[in-house]
Amino acid sequence: MIKKRGLINNKLGQEEMIGFVLIIVIVTIIILVFLSFSLRKSQNEVVESYQVNGFIQSFLQYTSDCRNDLEYLSVQNLIFSCRDGGTCLDKRDVCKVLNSTLKDIVKESWRVGSGRPIQGYKLDILVNKEGMLMIKEGNETQNYEGSSQDFSRKGEDFEISVIIYY
Repeated sequence: MIKKRGLINNKLGQEEMIGFVLIIVIVTIIILVFLSFSLRKSQNEVVESYQVNGFIQSFLQYTSDCRNDLEYLSVQNLIFSCRDGGTCLDKRDVCKVLNSTLKDIVKESWRVGSGRPIQGYKLDILVNKEGMLMIKEGNETQNYEGSSQDFSRKGEDFEISVIIYY
């Protein structure tokens, strides 16, 4: 009778061990699932070059609050007018309006800071390979995406490039 009780206690102990191991395995699987979701989410925040290209295309069409005799000027027309040394109808310098407009657009579109996926950005406007305007904020890193847009007017070559550091 004593031997039977020892076998029953042994079997109960083995069943408890198997249950404990199953609980550990289930908890490990749950942790791995949560970890994979959190890693996948951070990869989605990486900037793609098509996003930067779309950003350039859209801000060139953005309408500013600078008006000439006929219309409110888009950012692209502000660039041209700045190159020509123009002023707005309300006597503001077009280059200052261009600078402040682009700073606002870039600041709102690519938020920079610690704990954010974007570490910095750089926007350059070149005319005939010479710098016209540069807006830069944050840190330059080894990880970046960029795009550029070229166009011409009156024999001058304009190039806009944007680099986003993440």
